[in-house]
Amino acid sequence: MEHDSHTPWELNGSFYQPSAFLMMGIPGLEALHPWISIPFCALYLSALLGNCVILFIIRRTPSLHEPMYYFLSMLAITDLGLALCTLPTTLGLFWFGVRSIGFDACLTQMYFIHILSFIESSVLLAMAFDRFIAISHPLRHPAILTTSTVLKIGLAIVLRGVLSLLPIPFLLKRLSYCGRTELSHSFCFHPDIMNLACADIKVNVFYGMIVLLSTVGTDFVFIVLSYILIIRTVVSLTTKEECLKALNTCVSHICAVLVFFIPMIGLSMIHRFGRNVPPLVNTLVAYTYLIIPPALNPVIYSIKSTHIREALLRALCRKRAPDC
Repeated sequence: MEHDSHTPWELNGSFYQPSAFLMMGIPGLEALHPWISIPFCALYLSALLGNCVILFIIRRTPSLHEPMYYFLSMLAITDLGLALCTLPTTLGLFWFGVRSIGFDACLTQMYFIHILSFIESSVLLAMAFDRFIAISHPLRHPAILTTSTVLKIGLAIVLRGVLSLLPIPFLLKRLSYCGRTELSHSFCFHPDIMNLACADIKVNVFYGMIVLLSTVGTDFVFIVLSYILIIRTVVSLTTKEECLKALNTCVSHICAVLVFFIPMIGLSMIHRFGRNVPPLVNTLVAYTYLIIPPALNPVIYSIKSTHIREALLRALCRKRAPDC
């Protein structure tokens, strides 16, 4: 049996494994990929520049060396990683029509995409915990969230993501693949690769669901719980001004949570249960999940965070006029 030169196979007894997968752009709009790449370039540029600016501002402004902004730095680093993970394959496909990605390279990209997604979820939970302590126990906040505690939380977040997802590439490598090698996106995603196998994938499905529910699912539940407790505290405040001031510190975080979790939940549901969903919807939700949050988070925090905005304006002022 002959195979397309783009999808060569490696044979080991009855075990078949493709040496490459074929990535997909936006279904039905292949002729417009060069034009479609323009908004994608703008989003990637926003993600890279915006998050770098956030990191620069926090590093250069001593008044921002607080737990809230340390967690924001973690979020910015994670968003940079997510953008850099998908940028080469997405723009390579849109600009040059490069569809092929090696099997091992695909698993590596998938692993880092999922790790960074899980880390982002955990960082958003840590930020919710920070807001809860700051609003409910303001006097104890500096003692509870010391710099060393923040660093330990950050290390725990990274280790949880790395270790919980470590078996996934090995579970995929043990599968036998045959027939189809075309992915649904311009990047590698675990359910997408798994569904191309012609072997029993029950272990992959079960493990993936357990990890997702025990990490991202748990994070989301605790974020909601944190805001229920925050609202209870805010309602007990004596004046309307105090209520609004307390809630205003949470607006940026609430926006970041919604921008991240809504498309993530949607994409997970589509891959597991939405077999009749049009491919275009699947593709748009996937891009929304991986590209929009890194691009929008710096904008959200720059607009809604007074301290970030003021520090940014001071930095621009000093650059233009040293006496400013």
